[in-house]
Amino acid sequence: MTFRLDMKVRDYECDLQGIVNNSVYFNYLEHARHEYLLEQDVDFVALAKEGINLVVVRSEMDYKASLVPGDKFYIGVEMVRESRLKFAFIQNIYRASDDKLVLKAKVIGTSVNAEGRPFLPAQLERLFAA
Repeated sequence: MTFRLDMKVRDYECDLQGIVNNSVYFNYLEHARHEYLLEQDVDFVALAKEGINLVVVRSEMDYKASLVPGDKFYIGVEMVRESRLKFAFIQNIYRASDDKLVLKAKVIGTSVNAEGRPFLPAQLERLFAA
């Protein structure tokens, strides 16, 4: 795991079954990606102001267990090059109390310029240089 973000389930994120609603996991994953990028000195907001938009083109999520109100959990994030113009975030969510895998995800993205054409800006290219 390249990056770890610790979080806690809030009551309003749960559905009538008393578990985190499946749609909320998308928010958890997005927040973790943004925090990961910030740690890498890639500012999502600053890129958008420059006319560079990072976009998701595909999401794969495998639900393994459920989180409930008050659960502490963490999200692991690793970014890998998928192709010349695409990158992927490999993300796993674990319940902190027992390190149980809750969700496995692969989120594939690219960036587009102001004209809507895909490209990888220097800010992202440098993440794959190592």
